[in-house]
Amino acid sequence: MTAPARTPRPLAGVRILSLALNLPGPAALMRCRAMGARCTKLEPPAGDPMAAYSPAAYAQLHEGVRVRQADLKSDAGQRMLQRALARADVLLTSFRPSALARLGLSWRALHKAHPQLSQVAIVGAPGARAEEPGHDLTYQAEHGLVDGLALPPSLYADMGGALAASEAVLQAQLLRAAKGRGVFLEVALTDAAGFMALPRGWGLTTPEGLVGGAHAGYRVYPCKDGRVALATLEPHFARALCAAAGVADASRAGMLAPATRQAVAAFLATRTRRQLDALARAQDLPLHLLPR
Repeated sequence: MTAPARTPRPLAGVRILSLALNLPGPAALMRCRAMGARCTKLEPPAGDPMAAYSPAAYAQLHEGVRVRQADLKSDAGQRMLQRALARADVLLTSFRPSALARLGLSWRALHKAHPQLSQVAIVGAPGARAEEPGHDLTYQAEHGLVDGLALPPSLYADMGGALAASEAVLQAQLLRAAKGRGVFLEVALTDAAGFMALPRGWGLTTPEGLVGGAHAGYRVYPCKDGRVALATLEPHFARALCAAAGVADASRAGMLAPATRQAVAAFLATRTRRQLDALARAQDLPLHLLPR
């Protein structure tokens, strides 16, 4: 019997030193740790703010990470930092460029002292805008992901930036192997938000878009005792839904017709979550049950 394959660990043995606080940096470090990296983090004496406002999130983000405290504005802290840099393959930061420069961590100074070290710098906005203040909400707002007065349901810019930063760590290792020296890569949270917003820019998720509510088979509907998230987008799913709901026209034009949405809504409103779950299982429909 063949043994099951192990989860790939492309960063096995890679040493990452992080100075990044709050969410994007620690989330990127968590992903790198899952890929096998040996992760160390230096925090200021006051600690990471995440530990105060969400201890549970902080604990999950830093599982398996060696966390030490260092005042980088002090001589002792600088000595600790330099020792850690000498042992690292990649430095992960989330400071503005001016703050890094004050700590002696401009890329020019860093590369001169540690030519084999790469840096992945998480910033709010790219290039000349890297000094601008901002947060996940403003980055999402910049790319049209904030509707009305409601806050977005998740921190898409921060988490998208974390994905981009962990990808950049992989890129840095590949480039260092090719070039024989460390490289500098910048990850901007505004760019991450912009990437997340592409489907909206293409019109896919606007109210008139195929997955924005126009298609009768791709919507959230109320049912008798809650709600259902319905995703019967492909033609064979749409046909099965329409057969169950008594709708004659399952064509693309039919699924975009207001009358079809009304018929599907009326059908679902008379069924319980349990009944709809049974229907989804029997007909192989992509459907998820939601509470009221």
